[in-house]
Amino acid sequence: MLDDLTKLAFVLHVGGGTLGLVSGTVAIFAPKGGRLHRMAGSVFIVAMLVMAVFADYLAIVVPDHVNFVIGTFAFYLIGTAWLTVWRKQGAIGLPEKAAFAVILFLLAPFAILSFQLVFGLKPFLTSTVAFKGPVLIAIYGFTLVTATAAFSDARVIWTGGISGVPRIARHLWRMCLGLTLAAGSAFTNGLPRLLPPPHHVTAIFFLPQFIPLGLMIFWLIRVRFTGWRRAGALPEPA
Repeated sequence: MLDDLTKLAFVLHVGGGTLGLVSGTVAIFAPKGGRLHRMAGSVFIVAMLVMAVFADYLAIVVPDHVNFVIGTFAFYLIGTAWLTVWRKQGAIGLPEKAAFAVILFLLAPFAILSFQLVFGLKPFLTSTVAFKGPVLIAIYGFTLVTATAAFSDARVIWTGGISGVPRIARHLWRMCLGLTLAAGSAFTNGLPRLLPPPHHVTAIFFLPQFIPLGLMIFWLIRVRFTGWRRAGALPEPA
C-alpha cells in the first residue's frame, strides 16, 4: 500500500512540477495583470503547491532532509506570493504570521551552520559531503535568501500589511524564485534521470534556472525604479 502511495506521490510531484514550469513560463512572459497572466499564474500556484506537498511527503517516506527543506521552502514562497496579491492592501492575518514562523524554522539551522562555517567552528550538522566548493556556496546562498524572506515577512507584520510597489515586488520575486526552484529541480535532478546511462550533470543543465532569475531582476528593476504602473498594478483581489 505504501509503495503504491509512493508511486502516486512521484507522479503527482513530477506532474505538478511539469505543469508549474509550463504555466510559470507563460505567466512570466504574458502581459502583466492581463487575463492570460492571471490564468497562467493561478495554474502555476496550484501546480507548485501540489508539487511541494508531495515533495515533502516523498522526503519523509524516502528520508531526505534537504528535499524536505526545499519542498517546504517552495510551498512557502508560492503560498506567500499568492497571499500577497489575494490579501487586501495594507492588511495582514494569521496566515502571514504562520508563514513567518515557517521561514524562521527554515532559516535557523542554516544561519547557525553558516555562522560556524564562516568562523571555522565545528558544524553542528554532520554530512557525508564536505562543506566546501559548490556545497558551501549553496549553504550561504540559501541562508541569504531565507534571511531576506524572513526580514521581508517581519517588516510586513510590523507595518500591518503591504501596498503599492513593494507589494508588487514581493509577489514578483517570490513567484520567480519558486519558478527558479522548479527549473533547477527539473533540469539538474529530474531530466538527467531520464537520460540513458552513463549521464553527467554538466554546466548546461544549470542554465535554464538562470532565465527566471534574470527575468526576476529585470522586473524588479522595472517595477522599483521606472514607475511602471506604480499605482494599482495588481488589482484587488488578484
